[in-house]
Order: sequence, then structure tokens, then C-alpha cells
Amino acid sequence: MSLLFKHLRIHQIFGANTDVGKTLLTSALVRASAALGNDVYYLKPVSTGPMSDADDEYVKRFAGKHKSRVRTECLFRFGEPVSPQLAAQLAQREESKVYIPSDKEFVTAVASHVRKCATHTARPSHMYVETAGGVHSPTLSGTTQLDSYRPLFLPTILIGDSRLGGISSTISSYESLVLRGYIVDAILLFRDEYYRNWEYLSSYFAEKGVQVHAVDPPPAKHTDNNTNIQLTEQFYWKIVPSNNQGTIFDTVRHLDICHTQRLEELDSMPRRTLDTIWWPFVQHGHVKTEKDVTVIDSASGDVFSLYNGHNTESSTPSLLEPQFDGSASWWTQAVGHAHPALTMAAAQAAGRYGHVMFPEATHLPALKLAERLVKFGPGRGWASRAFFSDDGSTGMEVALKMALRAFAVREQGGLKSGIGMEKRRGLGVLGLKGSYHGDTIGAMDACEEGVYTSEWHEAKGFWLDPPTISVRNGQTVISVPPSISAESEVETQSLGWTYDITERFKTPLAAVYRQHIESTLRKLRNSERTLAALVLEPIVMGAGGMIFVDPLFQRILIDVVRSSNAFPGTLSTTPGEWSGLPVIFDEVFVGLYRLGFESIIPLLGVFPDISVNAKILTGGLVPMAVTLASDSIFKAFYSEKKVDALLHGHSYTAYPVGCEVANEALNVIEKLSKSGEWEEAKARWASPQETKLQSNGVWSFWDPDFVSELSKLPCVGEVMTLGTVLSIKIADDTAGYQSHSAQKLLDVIKSSENTEDVSPIPGGSPFGINYRTLGNVAYFMLSLNTAPEIVKAVENRIWRTLSS
Repeated sequence: MSLLFKHLRIHQIFGANTDVGKTLLTSALVRASAALGNDVYYLKPVSTGPMSDADDEYVKRFAGKHKSRVRTECLFRFGEPVSPQLAAQLAQREESKVYIPSDKEFVTAVASHVRKCATHTARPSHMYVETAGGVHSPTLSGTTQLDSYRPLFLPTILIGDSRLGGISSTISSYESLVLRGYIVDAILLFRDEYYRNWEYLSSYFAEKGVQVHAVDPPPAKHTDNNTNIQLTEQFYWKIVPSNNQGTIFDTVRHLDICHTQRLEELDSMPRRTLDTIWWPFVQHGHVKTEKDVTVIDSASGDVFSLYNGHNTESSTPSLLEPQFDGSASWWTQAVGHAHPALTMAAAQAAGRYGHVMFPEATHLPALKLAERLVKFGPGRGWASRAFFSDDGSTGMEVALKMALRAFAVREQGGLKSGIGMEKRRGLGVLGLKGSYHGDTIGAMDACEEGVYTSEWHEAKGFWLDPPTISVRNGQTVISVPPSISAESEVETQSLGWTYDITERFKTPLAAVYRQHIESTLRKLRNSERTLAALVLEPIVMGAGGMIFVDPLFQRILIDVVRSSNAFPGTLSTTPGEWSGLPVIFDEVFVGLYRLGFESIIPLLGVFPDISVNAKILTGGLVPMAVTLASDSIFKAFYSEKKVDALLHGHSYTAYPVGCEVANEALNVIEKLSKSGEWEEAKARWASPQETKLQSNGVWSFWDPDFVSELSKLPCVGEVMTLGTVLSIKIADDTAGYQSHSAQKLLDVIKSSENTEDVSPIPGGSPFGINYRTLGNVAYFMLSLNTAPEIVKAVENRIWRTLSS
């Protein structure tokens, strides 16, 4: 992962093209760094071509009179003078035993060498890592260099192109670097007096705060090798003079300043943060010192790079340490951080549209996304319209407005305009205890009183106490509240069977659920508040404590609500129309494969009337929500009068950047859903009696044996998992959300210290685990493409911590 050292200033050298002078100018930087009294390390990760032309040999030859301070290295060497990918393939054809490393192995080899150099001396030192060809030249695996090296996140020097067309290639290369998040500290190129590219580029990049340094070009290559060496040496004496002055020395000093400024900024961030930022869901009284502030310098894949400069107990020489993003960045992450495909989609839409107004208008990203969600995605078979908003909470506000209006219109016999607003203030919702639909006032009002609600909150409705599912002592168990049955715990055949609604309809528990729900609704019929919608978080209530609700209870609740005589005048016999109460599925957390399914609809075997998707929708890159609605809900707002319309909207409705990113995220997710790794994970959860696994069976990315054994530990009350989610409830702790037991018990895993496993992350560094708790519940969450070896390493850390 990312590397940063106090005494070792590292820069990676990228070229705007091939033959732009990368090695020649890097040699000048090496020579100047050594002349200024630094130990200098030069690394050429991949070299192609004969040894006589090797860049590391060239740098060593022209290191100058201080070459004793210079150490050069090449990690992978191939004989053919072609691109690294092709050179490796040709070598493998000639000798089948030639091994081509993966991107992870390649980056780990580079990182290991960098760390070795960093521990070699405590003196001020410089390191230059020179890439091959242009910024998008492939590495050994075929991955473009920008993506392959990205986990290291090394500050960059771009060698510009001084030739015809070089202005374009230099700017394009710079933009490619920026799109992937690289820090470009300087641009260095030759001073060609004919094309004079440096003049234009200096002015162009000055506006961006990037310094451009130009040096005189080298002499033409002489046919006689000895003469050529002599001329080259004279060239270096000219651009790296003995008085330590000139452009190259200015560049080296500028790079030193950039390094120092980065360290100073990282070091100052905790104090500045404590002075200015108000965090969500944090009691600031518990954050006492600067070392309590987590400084995230960058992120790549599933890993944060954290600044540990305030951690005096850290044994790693790097000021950055990797930490697994164990909450998938608060539930939004789908395909890892800094995914290049999503970044490019965002840039493309930003460049084409920025943001454009949406009422009575359309644009392609929004239209494609709406059609995809309605016709081919979670709205398939029931939805007719997609309404765009900003995030999950606002999406739920929209859903509530839709449902309450549809109920009011039908209750009034189809009357729309002129509905008595005073009477409508008595509307409420039916839901489940522990539910959470967002932090806007309307979404809070759709939940009972709790830790998330505000002083202005007014709980509007009734919430049933739901039965839940968990794994205890290796056995899948249904916990039934005493308000439903005297039998508080029911063991089931297996996790898969527990989610087979069709089979479980035949069980006695189904009749118990139905009787309890019908009885409750009869009692509520004469209450002061009129129930106007059923609002559910299907399968899992996340913020309430990762509560895995019995799906049979939710399914029967929907069936009873839609057929109940507790809602006179709202039952429908027309196919496709809502009946009883409009049903809202809050799939903000659970939708789009978070639990292993595109939608929970097939698992429950019933369509909603309204549903909301967000979070994973854009892969965690930008906020966006979509509320899907059936045609019968849409018609409740359809008339010739403006007042009857859904008068609700957001400034960034159908934000083109968000729509384009969502389309690309869904493309990536669709490919993942067909991957071999997903199939292997599903197979681990299959059992002989669960032959329907491939169509509707439940599964998880977490290993079933690990989950079972974890549930048997004395400190663990229960465990539950589906898809990417792992929830661990601490034993004998009834304090709920106000508890700190989960945080205290697992706090040690946040650190990368004392880890025993070989690190599976790119770069090979030991890593900590960033996770979140909900009182006495600790949860861990994966991306949809988290590597199996990383999942295994996280499981091992959790197991060792809880079993010790």
C-alpha cells in the first residue's frame, strides 16, 4: 500500500511517451541528489532489452563523482526490447518456466524493495522509481502502469515531451495521472528551441500550481561508443554543474519542499480537524487527543492509507500504514476505492454536462439508468417510474410522499385536489421496531422514538416487534419476541432453509405470525392515527443493530396488510394496483447485491409498490438515490392540475455525473455477479438438501465454517451473515446501542501491529482493520470484489482476537 517516510523522499517517474528522456533526466536527478549529500536509490522495476542498454546500468554509469552514494536496482529483467507485457510473454514462450507476476505480486515486490531502502539508513535520502514507456504502457500482466502502480500512491514527476505533438501528450498524460489521484509534484522536459513546448506548458501548468522545469537537450548520439560516453558525461557536467546550481538542482530542491509540505500537512490535520469539523454519529467528548483522529491520506481497493506520524509506538518506518476498510466506507462501497472505470465515468459526464436542470428535460445518463432500473433491474416486473434524489434519506422522503398521497387519494374515493390537509395530519406508517430510514425529519418520523431521533421528531405510526435470525453455537436460530409467542427460540434445519419462504409457509410458525399480525391490526383499526403505508427494511435493519429479520414474518406481514379489512376502502381487486396499504421497501442498505441478491424481492417472493435504492448504486463514488414506483402509485399524482403533481425535488435531481457513474457501477457489478469467485463462495454455502441455491438460495462471502465456529465462542452471543455483511453480537450485553463492549473487545484489530499473517494486500504491508460498531454489535462489510485472500486474512484477525 502507500509508502511515505520522513528521511526517504520518494518520487515515481512517469513519461508522457516513449523516448522523451525519462532515463536521461532521471539520471540527472539522481546525480544532483547525490551531489547535495543525499543517499540515492534508483529502482527500475521492469527492464526490457539487452543488458548493455539497461536503464539501471546507465544511471550507475553517469551517477557522477558521488556515485558511492547511489544504489541502483532492477527487479524484473527481460531480453526483448519491447513493451514489458510482450517481453514477458516472449520470454515465457521460449522458456515455459518463466514466471509472470500478477499485479499484486509486482507491486508487492516494488514495495518490499522500497521498504528495504528506507530501513537502510536514517540519513536524508532520495529515491526515484522509473516506469517504462508512457503512462499507459502495460506492466507485466498487461494492466496499464497507472492502475498497476496506483496502490503505492507515490508522488510523481512527469517527464514531458519536447517533440512535435508533445504539448498534447504531456497534458494528456498529466490528466491521466490526475484522474487516478496521483500527486504530480513537477514536470520536467527538454528545452527544444524549435518547438518550444516548455514555454506553453509552463504557462498552462502555472495555473494549476504545477512547476515545469526545462533543461537543455542532450547531444545527438555518436556512432562511436566511447565518444558517446564522453559527450554524455560532458552533457551531465553542464546540466548538473559542480556549483550545485541550475534547473536540475532547482527541481530537486522543489521536490524536497513538496515532501516536507506533505509531511507538515499530514501532521497538522488532526489538530485542524478537531478545531473545525463536527463529525456525524460521534460524541466529541470521547475524542480527546490528536492521535484519536484517523487521517486517511488515500485509499485504493479495499484499503485506506492512514497517517501514523502521531503513533510513537508504531514499529513500521513508513508514516503511512494500510487499514482494511471494514465498513465498506459506511456501506457505500461496492467495487473498492478509486476504481478507474467509475472515475472515468464521472469525468466523462462532468465534462459533457456538469449538472443540468431536469424537470421536463432528459439526458442520456439519467434515461439509461431509469430504464435499466425499471425494466431490467430491481424494478423489473412491477415498477413503471424512477424518481431521482440525492441520497437514501431523501429517497425515502420521496417514497413516503408517494405512499401517503396514494393512500389519501384512494381513501377519498379518487379525489385529489382539495384534500383536507388538517385531516391528513393524522396519517402514519406501519413498520418494525429497530427500523431506520434516514436522518431527515420525515424519514425519522417514519420510525419510533430512538437514539437517532431529534427533539422535533414525532413518531407517526406503529412498529411491530419482529422475530430475528442468527447463528448461535453453530445452529441457525429464530428468536421470537414474547409478544408473538411463548416459544422464544426456534431452531431451524439450516440457514438456507430458513430463507425458503415457500417451505416455511407450511410450518406452525407461519400461522402464529399471521394470527399475531391480524390481531394487532384489528386493535389498531380504531387508533387515533390512520396507518397509510407499510415501510420495511427487507431482511436486514442495518442502523438498528444489523437486525436480520425473519423473512417469513415480513412476507406474511405484507400479505396480511394487502388483504386486511383493517383498511376499509383501500383494498383493490384490480391486478397491478396496490391494496390495503402501499408497501415501501427501503433497499438503500440491502439492495444491489449487498446481501448477495440484486434485490430482496425474489427472496420474499412479493413485489413492493415503492422501493428505494442508493449507496451501492454509484459504487460509493458519488451520492445518488432512485425511488421506484408502480404505475398505480404514479397515477395518484396524475391530473391536469399542478397542485396534484409530486411537488418534490432536489437541486441535483438526476445529477448526470451520478447517473453515469451508476450506469458504469452496475456494469461492473453485473460482471462480478457472474465471476468464478462468486460461484465458489455460493458453493461453500450449498448443502445437498438445498438444491435451489443457484436460483434463490442465500449465501455469503464469509466462510460458513468460520461463521459457525465464531458463534460458539464464549464472548459471542450470536453471529449472522448474508452477502458482504458479517454481524457479531457480544454475549451477555443488553445495553444495546449505548454499549461500548464491541468496540473494546475488538479495538486491537484496528492496528497493524503484531499481525502474524502474510499480508494479502498489494504492497505486502501488515494491515489493520477499520470497522464500526452499533453498541454491542460489531459489523464488518466487504466490497463485492474483495479478494478471497483478504477475506480470509480478516477472518483470521477476528478469530484470533475473539478467541484469545
